[in-house]
Formats: sequence, C-alpha cells, structure tokens
Amino acid sequence: MPTTRIVPVPEPLEPPLAAHMAKLLPAGMPAPQLFLSVARNAGLFGFLVDSGLIGPTGLLDRRVLAKDLRETIILRTCVATNNDYEFNLHVQTISARMGLSPAQIADVRADQPCVDHWPPDLLAAMALVDAMVRRLQLSDEEFAQVRAHFSEEALIEMTQLTGLYTGVAMLVALIRPQMDSYGQPRRADT
Repeated sequence: MPTTRIVPVPEPLEPPLAAHMAKLLPAGMPAPQLFLSVARNAGLFGFLVDSGLIGPTGLLDRRVLAKDLRETIILRTCVATNNDYEFNLHVQTISARMGLSPAQIADVRADQPCVDHWPPDLLAAMALVDAMVRRLQLSDEEFAQVRAHFSEEALIEMTQLTGLYTGVAMLVALIRPQMDSYGQPRRADT
C-alpha cells in the first residue's frame, strides 16, 4: 500500500480524544487508523462523535434499518467505491455481528451477487447502491424494484448511508491509511 498521507494521531491519546474513541470502540480495541488520521481535525472528529453521526457500528446508525441491511449497504458501497480499507475494517470488526454470513461477505464483491446467498430485499438494496454510486442515477424500473421491498423513508436513509460511505472512500483516498488488523486479518478481496 502507498505511504500514508495524513499520519495518524500518536497513541497514547490525549484525554479528550481518548474519551471520544471510548464512545466508539470496545475497551482494549485499538483505534482504526482512519479514525486516528481524521482525528488530526480534532474539532470535526469530536463533532462527528458527539452528534452521533459516527457510532460503534459506523455512520448514521439510528437503529432504523435492519442490521444486515445496513451492513450490506456499507459493504456494497465499499465495493462500488473500491474502498478496500473500510471493507476490511468492517469485515474484521462487525459484519458477522450485523448478521452477514461468510458466504454473503465473500459474495458482496461479485458483479452479480448470487441469488442463493441473499434474500430479495438485500439484492435490491445492492442494486440501489450500484446505481447510485456508479451512475448517480436510478431508472424508474430500478426504483420500482427497490420500492417493492422498502418504504420511501427507508430508501431515503439507505441512499444517505450510501452517500456517507462514499465520503468515507474519499477520506481513505486522501489519507491512505494503513490496513488495520484485528485478530485474524481478512483480505478485502476474498
């Protein structure tokens, strides 16, 4: 991986930053490299945590979307934006806890996900992510397919979540954080 452009804040963390990280991470878990680099802008990082925009399960988790739906959207957005860093981080830390099986985690990278691994609503959600990230467009037919599974309110939240994780991909492209390794490292391309 290329050299990190924005070096992470060194540990041990100063008390205000340590308090913010403690709101996000289980005790004893090292902070992700991306968090430590974003924390170079301490005011913004503190705002993201204090506002609840970022929490222990990622961005914009209002506990409205089903856990597996939310995690599928996040991983598929990582795939669509070529964000191996965030994909790796989620797979290592929370994807299984959010209800995704190993087969689903492996298959989420497929151009055409296997219908045997996914319920129809999650396939529709992935199609929404693909259209919105890759084309910034959704045809009437694509809308009808995803609308058959989700309310208008859910579609708005799903699209906002996709947009926020597209922004994370931009931060990763800017910062170039080193890959995190929590226990058993998982390759992002598996």
